[in-house]
Amino acid sequence: MLAAHRIRLAPNNAQATYLARAAGTARFAYNWALAEWQKQSLARQNNPALPAPSQLSLRRQLNAVKRDQFPWMLEVTKNAPQMAIIQLGQAFENFFSKRARYPRFRRKGRDDRFTLSNDQFAVEGQRIRIPKLGWVSMREALRFTGRIVSASIARRAGHWYASLTVDTLEDQPLPTAENQGAVGVDLGISTLATLSTGEKWPGPKALRALLARLRRLSRALSRKVKGASNRRKAKDRLASLHARIANVRADFLHKLTTSITRRFHTIGIEDLNVKGMLANRHLARAVADMGFSELRRQLEYKADWRGGQVVVADRWYPSSKLCSCCGRLLEALALGTRRWSCAGCGTQHDRDVNAAINLKSVAVSSTVSACGGDGTGPARQRGTKPSPAKQESNSMAALNNKG
Repeated sequence: MLAAHRIRLAPNNAQATYLARAAGTARFAYNWALAEWQKQSLARQNNPALPAPSQLSLRRQLNAVKRDQFPWMLEVTKNAPQMAIIQLGQAFENFFSKRARYPRFRRKGRDDRFTLSNDQFAVEGQRIRIPKLGWVSMREALRFTGRIVSASIARRAGHWYASLTVDTLEDQPLPTAENQGAVGVDLGISTLATLSTGEKWPGPKALRALLARLRRLSRALSRKVKGASNRRKAKDRLASLHARIANVRADFLHKLTTSITRRFHTIGIEDLNVKGMLANRHLARAVADMGFSELRRQLEYKADWRGGQVVVADRWYPSSKLCSCCGRLLEALALGTRRWSCAGCGTQHDRDVNAAINLKSVAVSSTVSACGGDGTGPARQRGTKPSPAKQESNSMAALNNKG
Protein backbone atom coordinates (compact mmCIF):
# COMPACT_ATOMS: atom_id res chain seq x y z
CA MET A 1 0.00 0.00 0.00
CA LEU A 2 1.25 3.48 -0.86
CA ALA A 3 1.37 5.99 1.99
CA ALA A 4 2.69 9.54 2.01
CA HIS A 5 4.23 11.52 4.86
CA ARG A 6 4.78 15.26 4.58
CA ILE A 7 7.64 16.53 6.73
CA ARG A 8 8.77 20.09 7.22
CA LEU A 9 12.39 20.75 6.28
CA ALA A 10 14.86 22.94 8.15
CA PRO A 11 17.27 24.21 5.46
CA ASN A 12 19.88 26.88 6.03
CA ASN A 13 19.95 29.97 3.83
CA ALA A 14 22.15 28.41 1.13
CA GLN A 15 19.99 25.28 1.02
CA ALA A 16 16.78 27.31 0.85
CA THR A 17 18.24 29.24 -2.09
CA TYR A 18 19.00 25.98 -3.91
CA LEU A 19 15.49 24.65 -3.27
CA ALA A 20 13.99 27.85 -4.68
CA ARG A 21 16.19 27.59 -7.79
CA ALA A 22 15.24 23.94 -8.29
CA ALA A 23 11.55 24.79 -7.95
CA GLY A 24 11.99 27.65 -10.42
CA THR A 25 13.73 25.33 -12.88
CA ALA A 26 10.89 22.80 -12.61
CA ARG A 27 8.31 25.55 -13.11
CA PHE A 28 10.16 26.90 -16.17
CA ALA A 29 10.47 23.42 -17.70
CA TYR A 30 6.78 22.74 -17.17
CA ASN A 31 5.74 26.05 -18.76
CA TRP A 32 8.22 25.61 -21.62
CA ALA A 33 6.90 22.11 -22.32
CA LEU A 34 3.28 23.28 -22.16
CA ALA A 35 3.97 26.07 -24.65
CA GLU A 36 5.78 23.61 -26.95
CA TRP A 37 2.91 21.13 -26.64
CA GLN A 38 0.41 23.79 -27.69
CA LYS A 39 2.67 24.94 -30.54
CA GLN A 40 3.20 21.40 -31.86
CA SER A 41 -0.49 20.54 -31.53
CA LEU A 42 -1.42 23.61 -33.58
CA ALA A 43 1.17 22.72 -36.23
CA ARG A 44 -0.17 19.16 -36.38
CA GLN A 45 -3.68 20.47 -37.06
CA ASN A 46 -2.33 22.15 -40.18
CA ASN A 47 -0.18 19.15 -41.11
CA PRO A 48 -1.52 15.80 -39.80
CA ALA A 49 1.67 14.04 -40.92
CA LEU A 50 3.59 15.63 -38.04
CA PRO A 51 3.99 13.47 -34.89
CA ALA A 52 1.80 14.18 -31.89
CA PRO A 53 3.59 15.84 -28.94
CA SER A 54 4.39 13.68 -25.92
CA GLN A 55 6.25 14.09 -22.66
CA LEU A 56 9.00 11.76 -23.93
CA SER A 57 9.64 13.80 -27.09
CA LEU A 58 9.60 17.04 -25.12
CA ARG A 59 12.10 15.68 -22.59
CA ARG A 60 14.44 14.72 -25.43
CA GLN A 61 13.95 18.13 -27.04
CA LEU A 62 14.81 19.92 -23.81
CA ASN A 63 17.90 17.77 -23.22
CA ALA A 64 19.11 18.67 -26.71
CA VAL A 65 18.90 22.43 -26.20
CA LYS A 66 19.30 23.11 -22.49
CA ARG A 67 23.13 23.24 -22.49
CA ASP A 68 23.10 26.02 -25.07
CA GLN A 69 19.85 27.85 -24.30
CA PHE A 70 19.32 27.16 -20.59
CA PRO A 71 22.75 26.42 -19.03
CA TRP A 72 21.50 27.46 -15.57
CA MET A 73 19.38 24.28 -15.53
CA LEU A 74 22.58 22.26 -15.02
CA GLU A 75 23.10 23.87 -11.61
CA VAL A 76 20.25 21.89 -10.02
CA THR A 77 19.24 18.24 -10.09
CA LYS A 78 18.19 16.92 -13.50
CA ASN A 79 15.06 15.49 -11.87
CA ALA A 80 13.57 18.98 -11.46
CA PRO A 81 12.92 19.68 -15.18
CA GLN A 82 12.48 16.05 -16.26
CA MET A 83 9.86 15.16 -13.65
CA ALA A 84 8.01 18.41 -14.36
CA ILE A 85 7.60 17.41 -18.01
CA ILE A 86 6.51 13.90 -16.99
CA GLN A 87 3.87 15.52 -14.76
CA LEU A 88 2.71 17.60 -17.73
CA GLY A 89 2.24 14.38 -19.71
CA GLN A 90 0.17 12.95 -16.85
CA ALA A 91 -1.88 16.17 -16.74
CA PHE A 92 -2.69 15.85 -20.45
CA GLU A 93 -3.53 12.17 -19.99
CA ASN A 94 -6.00 13.13 -17.26
CA PHE A 95 -7.42 15.87 -19.48
CA PHE A 96 -7.94 13.57 -22.46
CA SER A 97 -9.57 11.01 -20.14
CA LYS A 98 -11.89 13.77 -18.87
CA ARG A 99 -10.62 13.40 -15.32
CA ALA A 100 -9.23 16.95 -15.13
CA ARG A 101 -9.31 20.29 -16.90
CA TYR A 102 -6.79 21.52 -19.43
CA PRO A 103 -3.32 22.04 -17.89
CA ARG A 104 -2.51 25.57 -16.81
CA PHE A 105 0.82 27.37 -16.72
CA ARG A 106 2.53 27.26 -13.34
CA ARG A 107 3.02 30.50 -11.44
CA LYS A 108 5.79 31.66 -9.13
CA GLY A 109 4.69 31.78 -5.51
CA ARG A 110 1.85 29.33 -6.08
CA ASP A 111 3.62 26.40 -7.75
CA ASP A 112 7.00 26.34 -6.02
CA ARG A 113 7.77 22.62 -6.10
CA PHE A 114 9.84 19.91 -7.74
CA THR A 115 9.87 16.11 -7.63
CA LEU A 116 12.66 13.56 -7.16
CA SER A 117 12.60 9.94 -8.30
CA ASN A 118 13.57 7.27 -5.79
CA ASP A 119 17.08 6.76 -7.19
CA GLN A 120 17.99 10.43 -6.81
CA PHE A 121 17.68 10.94 -3.06
CA ALA A 122 18.11 9.15 0.25
CA VAL A 123 16.44 9.42 3.66
CA GLU A 124 18.37 8.71 6.83
CA GLY A 125 16.85 9.45 10.22
CA GLN A 126 15.83 13.09 10.34
CA ARG A 127 17.55 14.19 7.15
CA ILE A 128 17.18 13.84 3.39
CA ARG A 129 19.93 13.94 0.78
CA ILE A 130 19.05 15.99 -2.32
CA PRO A 131 21.23 15.77 -5.47
CA LYS A 132 23.75 18.61 -5.89
CA LEU A 133 22.79 19.93 -2.45
CA GLY A 134 23.58 17.30 0.15
CA TRP A 135 21.86 16.50 3.41
CA VAL A 136 18.98 18.69 4.57
CA SER A 137 17.56 18.42 8.09
CA MET A 138 13.94 17.35 8.62
CA ARG A 139 11.79 18.23 11.63
CA GLU A 140 10.88 14.57 12.21
CA ALA A 141 11.74 11.11 10.98
CA LEU A 142 9.74 9.21 8.36
CA ARG A 143 6.83 7.41 10.04
CA PHE A 144 6.40 4.59 7.53
CA THR A 145 8.75 1.72 6.73
CA GLY A 146 9.13 0.25 3.27
CA ARG A 147 10.43 1.21 -0.16
CA ILE A 148 10.46 4.95 -0.76
CA VAL A 149 8.91 5.62 -4.17
CA SER A 150 9.35 9.36 -4.65
CA ALA A 151 9.77 12.69 -2.91
CA SER A 152 8.13 16.02 -3.70
CA ILE A 153 9.72 19.19 -2.31
CA ALA A 154 7.36 22.18 -2.04
CA ARG A 155 7.25 25.60 -0.42
CA ARG A 156 4.18 26.69 1.49
CA ALA A 157 3.90 30.02 3.31
CA GLY A 158 7.67 30.44 3.41
CA HIS A 159 8.43 26.92 4.70
CA TRP A 160 9.78 23.97 2.74
CA TYR A 161 8.22 20.51 3.02
CA ALA A 162 9.18 17.07 1.72
CA SER A 163 6.29 14.75 0.86
CA LEU A 164 7.67 11.20 0.85
CA THR A 165 5.65 8.42 -0.80
CA VAL A 166 6.37 4.97 0.63
CA ASP A 167 5.30 1.50 -0.48
CA THR A 168 4.67 -0.05 2.93
CA LEU A 169 4.61 -3.61 1.50
CA GLU A 170 1.59 -4.42 3.65
CA ASP A 171 -2.17 -3.99 3.33
CA GLN A 172 -2.70 -2.43 6.78
CA PRO A 173 -0.04 0.09 7.85
CA LEU A 174 -1.94 0.78 11.11
CA PRO A 175 -3.11 -1.59 13.89
CA THR A 176 -6.55 -3.13 13.46
CA ALA A 177 -9.48 -1.12 14.85
CA GLU A 178 -10.62 -1.91 18.39
CA ASN A 179 -14.01 -2.89 16.93
CA GLN A 180 -16.31 -1.26 19.45
CA GLY A 181 -19.10 -2.01 17.02
CA ALA A 182 -20.56 0.18 14.31
CA VAL A 183 -20.99 3.94 14.55
CA GLY A 184 -22.94 6.54 12.61
CA VAL A 185 -21.44 9.97 11.96
CA ASP A 186 -23.73 12.91 11.18
CA LEU A 187 -21.99 16.01 9.82
CA GLY A 188 -23.13 19.57 10.39
CA ILE A 189 -22.06 23.20 10.73
CA SER A 190 -22.82 24.08 14.35
CA THR A 191 -21.47 20.65 15.34
CA LEU A 192 -19.01 19.23 12.84
CA ALA A 193 -19.56 15.57 13.76
CA THR A 194 -22.19 13.91 15.94
CA LEU A 195 -21.70 10.22 16.67
CA SER A 196 -24.46 7.72 17.31
CA THR A 197 -22.88 7.21 20.76
CA GLY A 198 -23.96 10.76 21.65
CA GLU A 199 -20.49 12.30 21.30
CA LYS A 200 -20.37 15.73 19.67
CA TRP A 201 -17.29 17.28 18.06
CA PRO A 202 -18.00 20.99 17.53
CA GLY A 203 -15.09 21.71 15.18
CA PRO A 204 -12.53 24.53 15.46
CA LYS A 205 -14.14 26.93 12.94
CA ALA A 206 -10.66 28.26 12.22
CA LEU A 207 -11.70 30.60 9.41
CA ARG A 208 -14.44 32.25 11.47
CA ALA A 209 -12.08 32.68 14.45
CA LEU A 210 -9.41 34.41 12.36
CA LEU A 211 -11.63 36.12 9.80
CA ALA A 212 -11.16 39.64 11.20
CA ARG A 213 -7.38 39.31 11.07
CA LEU A 214 -7.58 37.79 7.59
CA ARG A 215 -9.59 40.76 6.32
CA ARG A 216 -7.18 43.21 7.90
CA LEU A 217 -4.13 41.59 6.31
CA SER A 218 -5.91 41.36 2.94
CA ARG A 219 -6.68 45.08 3.03
CA ALA A 220 -3.09 45.84 4.00
CA LEU A 221 -1.80 43.82 1.04
CA SER A 222 -4.14 45.55 -1.41
CA ARG A 223 -2.73 48.94 -0.40
CA LYS A 224 0.91 48.04 -1.05
CA VAL A 225 2.67 49.06 -4.25
CA LYS A 226 3.30 46.15 -6.60
CA GLY A 227 6.97 45.18 -6.69
CA ALA A 228 7.77 46.88 -3.36
CA SER A 229 9.42 44.96 -0.52
CA ASN A 230 6.58 45.94 1.83
CA ARG A 231 4.12 44.22 -0.51
CA ARG A 232 6.21 41.04 -0.38
CA LYS A 233 6.23 41.18 3.43
CA ALA A 234 2.47 41.74 3.55
CA LYS A 235 1.96 38.85 1.14
CA ASP A 236 4.07 36.58 3.36
CA ARG A 237 2.06 37.55 6.45
CA LEU A 238 -1.21 36.80 4.66
CA ALA A 239 0.10 33.47 3.37
CA SER A 240 1.20 32.51 6.89
CA LEU A 241 -2.27 33.24 8.23
CA HIS A 242 -3.91 31.15 5.50
CA ALA A 243 -1.50 28.32 6.34
CA ARG A 244 -2.37 28.63 10.03
CA ILE A 245 -6.10 28.37 9.30
CA ALA A 246 -5.52 25.29 7.14
CA ASN A 247 -3.26 23.70 9.76
CA VAL A 248 -5.76 24.23 12.60
CA ARG A 249 -8.51 22.65 10.51
CA ALA A 250 -6.32 19.73 9.37
CA ASP A 251 -5.10 19.04 12.92
CA PHE A 252 -8.66 18.77 14.23
CA LEU A 253 -9.83 16.60 11.33
CA HIS A 254 -6.92 14.19 11.85
CA LYS A 255 -7.65 13.91 15.56
CA LEU A 256 -11.35 13.30 14.91
CA THR A 257 -10.91 10.73 12.14
CA THR A 258 -8.14 8.92 14.00
CA SER A 259 -10.33 8.64 17.10
CA ILE A 260 -13.26 7.23 15.11
CA THR A 261 -11.30 4.76 12.96
CA ARG A 262 -9.24 3.55 15.92
CA ARG A 263 -12.37 2.60 17.87
CA PHE A 264 -14.94 1.48 15.30
CA HIS A 265 -14.64 -1.09 12.54
CA THR A 266 -17.78 -0.10 10.63
CA ILE A 267 -18.57 3.57 10.07
CA GLY A 268 -21.75 4.96 8.52
CA ILE A 269 -21.62 8.47 7.08
CA GLU A 270 -23.92 10.64 5.00
CA ASP A 271 -23.26 11.48 1.40
CA LEU A 272 -23.15 15.27 1.37
CA ASN A 273 -23.64 17.37 -1.74
CA VAL A 274 -20.83 19.75 -0.77
CA LYS A 275 -20.75 21.46 -4.16
CA GLY A 276 -24.45 22.22 -3.90
CA MET A 277 -24.08 23.46 -0.33
CA LEU A 278 -21.29 25.83 -1.40
CA ALA A 279 -23.70 27.36 -3.93
CA ASN A 280 -25.80 28.66 -1.02
CA ARG A 281 -24.35 32.11 -0.38
CA HIS A 282 -25.67 32.14 3.19
CA LEU A 283 -23.86 28.96 4.19
CA ALA A 284 -20.94 28.70 1.77
CA ARG A 285 -18.25 30.12 4.06
CA ALA A 286 -19.38 28.08 7.08
CA VAL A 287 -19.51 24.90 4.96
CA ALA A 288 -16.04 25.53 3.54
CA ASP A 289 -14.72 26.12 7.07
CA MET A 290 -15.79 22.63 8.15
CA GLY A 291 -13.85 20.56 5.61
CA PHE A 292 -16.53 17.91 4.97
CA SER A 293 -14.82 16.39 1.93
CA GLU A 294 -11.46 16.15 3.67
CA LEU A 295 -13.09 14.53 6.72
CA ARG A 296 -14.68 11.88 4.53
CA ARG A 297 -11.41 11.27 2.65
CA GLN A 298 -9.53 10.76 5.91
CA LEU A 299 -12.19 8.44 7.31
CA GLU A 300 -12.05 6.29 4.19
CA TYR A 301 -8.31 5.82 3.93
CA LYS A 302 -7.74 5.46 7.69
CA ALA A 303 -10.51 2.88 7.97
CA ASP A 304 -8.97 1.04 5.04
CA TRP A 305 -5.56 1.12 6.74
CA ARG A 306 -7.06 -0.41 9.89
CA GLY A 307 -9.06 -3.08 8.09
CA GLY A 308 -12.38 -1.32 8.67
CA GLN A 309 -14.98 -0.05 6.24
CA VAL A 310 -16.96 3.11 5.58
CA VAL A 311 -20.57 2.76 4.45
CA VAL A 312 -22.01 5.78 2.65
CA ALA A 313 -25.76 6.35 2.90
CA ASP A 314 -27.58 6.88 -0.37
CA ARG A 315 -28.06 10.52 -1.32
CA TRP A 316 -31.82 10.37 -0.82
CA TYR A 317 -31.76 8.63 2.56
CA PRO A 318 -33.71 10.90 5.03
CA SER A 319 -31.51 10.36 8.07
CA SER A 320 -32.75 13.48 9.90
CA LYS A 321 -36.49 12.94 9.34
CA LEU A 322 -36.64 9.21 10.11
CA CYS A 323 -37.45 8.19 13.69
CA SER A 324 -34.66 5.92 14.89
CA CYS A 325 -37.04 4.18 17.33
CA CYS A 326 -40.16 3.29 15.31
CA GLY A 327 -39.10 4.15 11.76
CA ARG A 328 -41.82 6.74 11.17
CA LEU A 329 -40.90 9.32 8.51
CA LEU A 330 -41.51 12.97 9.30
CA GLU A 331 -43.07 14.80 6.36
CA ALA A 332 -41.13 18.04 6.82
CA LEU A 333 -38.35 19.22 9.09
CA ALA A 334 -37.23 22.86 9.07
CA LEU A 335 -33.55 23.65 8.93
CA GLY A 336 -33.61 25.47 12.28
CA THR A 337 -35.42 22.70 14.17
CA ARG A 338 -32.84 21.02 16.38
CA ARG A 339 -35.22 18.82 18.40
CA TRP A 340 -38.45 17.14 17.34
CA SER A 341 -40.99 14.65 18.70
CA CYS A 342 -42.10 11.55 16.81
CA ALA A 343 -45.89 11.45 16.30
CA GLY A 344 -45.79 7.65 16.19
CA CYS A 345 -43.97 6.68 19.39
CA GLY A 346 -43.63 10.06 21.11
CA THR A 347 -39.85 9.87 21.37
CA GLN A 348 -38.05 13.19 21.75
CA HIS A 349 -35.17 13.34 19.29
CA ASP A 350 -32.03 15.39 19.10
CA ARG A 351 -31.87 16.02 15.36
CA ASP A 352 -28.16 15.22 14.93
CA VAL A 353 -28.03 12.22 17.27
CA ASN A 354 -31.13 10.73 15.61
CA ALA A 355 -29.52 11.12 12.18
CA ALA A 356 -26.31 9.49 13.44
CA ILE A 357 -28.24 6.52 14.85
CA ASN A 358 -30.01 6.07 11.50
CA LEU A 359 -26.67 6.17 9.69
CA LYS A 360 -25.36 3.51 12.06
CA SER A 361 -28.38 1.32 11.23
CA VAL A 362 -27.64 1.76 7.52
CA ALA A 363 -24.03 0.69 8.09
CA VAL A 364 -25.03 -2.38 10.10
CA SER A 365 -27.76 -3.48 7.69
CA SER A 366 -25.48 -3.09 4.67
CA THR A 367 -22.81 -5.32 6.21
CA VAL A 368 -25.18 -8.15 7.16
CA SER A 369 -27.23 -8.09 3.96
CA ALA A 370 -26.17 -10.50 1.26
CA CYS A 371 -27.89 -8.44 -1.44
CA GLY A 372 -27.99 -4.72 -2.07
CA GLY A 373 -25.05 -4.25 -4.38
CA ASP A 374 -23.66 -0.97 -5.55
CA GLY A 375 -26.46 1.50 -6.10
CA THR A 376 -29.22 -0.51 -4.38
CA GLY A 377 -30.76 -0.06 -0.98
CA PRO A 378 -30.09 2.85 1.41
CA ALA A 379 -26.31 2.47 1.22
CA ARG A 380 -23.52 1.68 -1.17
CA GLN A 381 -20.37 -0.22 -0.24
CA ARG A 382 -16.99 0.21 -1.83
CA GLY A 383 -13.40 -0.18 -0.68
CA THR A 384 -12.61 3.45 -0.19
CA LYS A 385 -15.75 4.90 -1.56
CA PRO A 386 -16.00 8.23 -3.28
CA SER A 387 -19.64 8.91 -3.97
CA PRO A 388 -21.71 11.89 -5.06
CA ALA A 389 -23.83 13.52 -2.40
CA LYS A 390 -26.61 13.14 0.08
CA GLN A 391 -29.64 15.27 -0.62
CA GLU A 392 -33.15 15.26 0.70
CA SER A 393 -36.27 16.00 -1.25
CA ASN A 394 -35.49 19.62 -2.21
CA SER A 395 -32.52 21.94 -2.46
CA MET A 396 -32.96 23.45 1.00
CA ALA A 397 -33.68 20.07 2.53
CA ALA A 398 -30.21 19.05 1.38
CA LEU A 399 -28.99 21.15 4.29
CA ASN A 400 -31.59 20.13 6.83
CA ASN A 401 -29.19 18.72 9.38
CA LYS A 402 -26.46 21.26 8.85
CA GLY A 403 -27.58 24.14 10.96
